[in-house]
Amino acid sequence: MEFPLPHFLPWQYRISSHLLFPYNFIPQNYVHWTQTPESHIFSADIPGVRKEELRVEVEDSRYLKIRTEAVDESTEPARKFERKFRLPSRVDLDGISAGYEDGVLTVTVPRSLRRGFYIDPADVPDNLEVLARAA
Repeated sequence: MEFPLPHFLPWQYRISSHLLFPYNFIPQNYVHWTQTPESHIFSADIPGVRKEELRVEVEDSRYLKIRTEAVDESTEPARKFERKFRLPSRVDLDGISAGYEDGVLTVTVPRSLRRGFYIDPADVPDNLEVLARAA
C-alpha cells in the first residue's frame, strides 16, 4: 500500500497551526468585559475614530450595542465597528455611562441595587393567619 507524498498537500497543511495562528492572537476589534461588585465594564480599542462617530445604545432593554456611524450622510466613518452584547438581568439602564479617551471606549453598566421582592419584618403583624398550607 502506497501513501501520497506530503509535498502534494497545499501549503496550509504543511505549516503547523501555531505558526498560522499564534496563541496570543487577539482580534482587531476585541472588546474586553470585566465585572466589579458595582458594575460591568466594557472596553474597546477603536483608534482613529472621532468621538462624534461613536454610538452606544441599549436595544430592547436587553442588549448593549456599540457601533460607529457617520456624522453626516455624505461621508463614511473612519473605521467600521459594531458589537452587540446581551446585558445581565439586574442592571441599572439609566446609569449607563461611556467615555472615549486615547482611542479606547469604556462603557460602564452599573448593577441594580434592587434585590427583588423584600418584606420588612417590622411590617409583618404579630398575629399572622395562615389561609392555606402546601400539601
